[in-house]
Amino acid sequence: MIKEEDFYYTIDRDAAVEFRDRGSRFIAYVCPLSSPSDFKIRLGEVKKEHPKATHHCFAYRIGLDGNQFRVSDDGEPSGSAGRPILGQIDSRRLTDVLVIVVRYFGGTLLGIPGLINAYKSAASLALQVTPVVQRPIELPFSLSFDYTQVNEVMTILKKAHCTIIHREIQLFSKLRIAVPKNRLEEVMFSLNNLRDVEICPG
Repeated sequence: MIKEEDFYYTIDRDAAVEFRDRGSRFIAYVCPLSSPSDFKIRLGEVKKEHPKATHHCFAYRIGLDGNQFRVSDDGEPSGSAGRPILGQIDSRRLTDVLVIVVRYFGGTLLGIPGLINAYKSAASLALQVTPVVQRPIELPFSLSFDYTQVNEVMTILKKAHCTIIHREIQLFSKLRIAVPKNRLEEVMFSLNNLRDVEICPG
């Protein structure tokens, strides 16, 4: 039986939409994000593409613990841009997602409620056109085993769709792997049935 908590939701492609309100243009960019350093690169690319924009506001969320996120109003009134953008990411229960909304000021002040609505709408439209993908939650492990067992170990991991993060295949071999949460019991049972395979969580 598939349980909801065995999976998370994210995106795997970029998208962009434009939203207009009383002369101001809001261009929203959505992209997958894996790390804060990756975010700096993506923001730099958007700023390079829109050097004359009035604001480059953004929000992102990374990881599954809910603690890795960042928002920026980039000169707009506090709470009027970054938080509404993050709210749209969270309302769709997404993670590993970055949304940047670029604004070109159109000459009419929108006021804080108007700004909140504009940034929220731009982010919402961009996320609506981006397909959501379901991915398994994976748990990290380190394996140590004799070279003669490589084929047996790899067969077990492949069957359960485990991710190989790092490998050192030599006389005494080591693997860093990520095991889908919903296949953990099956993988541990199979690995424990092999002789002298050391399994360490984390």
